[in-house]
Amino acid sequence: MFENYVAAALCKERKKLSLSMKDIHLFFVFMLAITISYLGNFAYAQDTVRNVTYHGKLDSIHSSILNQKRLIQVFIPSNYKPGRGDKYDVLYVLDGGNWNTGLITQVQNFVEGQGFMPSTIIVSVLGIDRNKDLTPTRLEGWKTSGGADNFLGFIKEELIPYVNQAYPSNGDNTLWGHSLGGMFVMYAMLKEPATFKSYIAVDPSLWWDKCYVPKMAASKLPALTGLSTTLFIGGREGVSLKEMKIDTMDIVLKKIAPASLSWKLVAYPDETHSSVRLKTTFDGLKFSYAGLTSNIEFHPMNGLVLKDKPIKIWYFDDTTKVRYTLDGTAPTIASQKVQPEITISAPAKVTYKRFSMRSNHDKSTTGDFTIEAPLRPIAKQKNVKPGGFNYSYYEGDWDTWPELKNIKPARAGITDSDFDIDKLPRKKNYALVIDGLLEAKEEGYYIFVLDADKNSKLYLGNRLLIQWDGNYTRTTYSYILPLSKGFYPLRLEYLHKNEDFKLKMSYLTPSAIDTKNLIPIPLEVQYSQNKK
Repeated sequence: MFENYVAAALCKERKKLSLSMKDIHLFFVFMLAITISYLGNFAYAQDTVRNVTYHGKLDSIHSSILNQKRLIQVFIPSNYKPGRGDKYDVLYVLDGGNWNTGLITQVQNFVEGQGFMPSTIIVSVLGIDRNKDLTPTRLEGWKTSGGADNFLGFIKEELIPYVNQAYPSNGDNTLWGHSLGGMFVMYAMLKEPATFKSYIAVDPSLWWDKCYVPKMAASKLPALTGLSTTLFIGGREGVSLKEMKIDTMDIVLKKIAPASLSWKLVAYPDETHSSVRLKTTFDGLKFSYAGLTSNIEFHPMNGLVLKDKPIKIWYFDDTTKVRYTLDGTAPTIASQKVQPEITISAPAKVTYKRFSMRSNHDKSTTGDFTIEAPLRPIAKQKNVKPGGFNYSYYEGDWDTWPELKNIKPARAGITDSDFDIDKLPRKKNYALVIDGLLEAKEEGYYIFVLDADKNSKLYLGNRLLIQWDGNYTRTTYSYILPLSKGFYPLRLEYLHKNEDFKLKMSYLTPSAIDTKNLIPIPLEVQYSQNKK
């Protein structure tokens, strides 16, 4: 079968957190304030600076709105390189520090590693008085409550602009909160819906002030029309869902939520108010980026078509949110829905587009299928024999394909049954030329498939079939063309620099195309030339 050999660099080198003396002093001032608050009321902030080997930076911003200095801790993606111009989505975490951010940095890293979300900046918003910052109204017994409007103003008017200016942010933001923080997430979505693209509310305290936020939602939800916002709510199954009044919000959303709000509510069994953070964060991040893909895989990817001799193109993934066109124009959501198999019998620029919850992460790719004169076979030469192609192996650290005319190969031979590319002297930093004659024993369409490394090329006759320019998520390239029975010169230029990428050359013959079962090119159709 066609397979997508996706390799992920799961172990990424991290740098240790570095704090200036000023930051350290500020940190201890905040920790003292937090400790005093903790002794007076358990519901106050429980934040600590996350001190692990992630790319974290302790930072601060003076807020004119709050009239105080606020600490944040910013985690930049490990693959960020200054000067390259990369920009990232930003995930803002309320009740920051190790209490929440310790969990979220690990979950986000895992979700990203599985290809469900992109590299992301995490901004941990460390708290001082969560009862004040996260509650929208004053309640008796909650002495400092009712400061949510000022805190939301700080986030929107001061914190986000600062992060956008000081860090490689692309301005596409997600807000995460738990408990009172989860209620604040819902409040922020209703009060300032355009501030964030996605909202994740973990076991939100929607009971607050006799269901103040669910009541507010009844009048505010229509304002989200046209914003393409996502909301994920996670709670606990059973009586806890009712006690938190999450079930009330569920009723309101079902009745009033506009179509442009993509929302989901999940009640998890056998969880506590604290433990539910794990599953909600994982599912919430996945939901926020639903439809995201690192690669659109279809085969064949390009090719040569004969008039009135149709070919099939296979799409190898979930087709739910994928559209396509045949004229090279960018598909829209109104374009034709992709099928696992489409047929073309004329020149076409087949363009696939996968739509996600976040439009800036939509993916598209195009395959070019042309009508040209087919390759003609050549006469079988007298000095060739079956059993393998010729190969020449050259050692060198080249970034592009080298000029090999005046370089003597370190090794040469035949790609026969004893040939094993893994037994070449080097594991990387070499060039390999494989050439000879390929015998086509059937007439019809052939699909050639190649996994290789950067700057590698596959030729048949005088035609370049594949120029490999892949990566960890796009390793397999393919090309379809018609062949008559006979012999065709084949040449593979393989430049190997990355040990993770392995050379695999295979094909489908006319009689086997419908099976989609790839096979290595058999030795009996590989012909080598006696070059002595």
